Amino acid sequence: MAILNFNANEVEPNTPFEVIPAGKYNAVIVESEMKATRAGTGRYLKLVFEITDGEYAGRKIFASINLENPNQDAVRIGRAELSAVCHAVNVLNLQDTVQLHNLPLTITVRVKKNQDGEPTNEVRGYEPRGGVKIPATPPPVQPRPTASATPPWAK
Repeated sequence: MAILNFNANEVEPNTPFEVIPAGKYNAVIVESEMKATRAGTGRYLKLVFEITDGEYAGRKIFASINLENPNQDAVRIGRAELSAVCHAVNVLNLQDTVQLHNLPLTITVRVKKNQDGEPTNEVRGYEPRGGVKIPATPPPVQPRPTASATPPWAK
């Protein structure tokens, strides 16, 4: 037995997260952390996305990007996924994951079953908000064709 001095009227009850429908959602990254893999043989980047608008505004979705692993295919896939995140938020020279925080992007979410057969959400794609890629550098200015001394009707 444990004696507690706890008043449940003072604390909002915890509600289970229900999966959100598959689709595209506007979001920002609100947390990031490197974590050891369960097997202890590598590390992954855990990203926490918060949906910013619509019916599911405020909901958090998690992504794990495998960056250090004995399996080089897993590393290649993880690096490509991190590159997609960086391109989506236009941070192309990433030094610290905090550079990714609070920048708008659109995530593609799908519903899959976890190892227990329960539905869960998974982030499967990243793109700039609105689908428009922001160039890292302005496009070069194209020179205008020079005007000919002869008018077109006289050629």
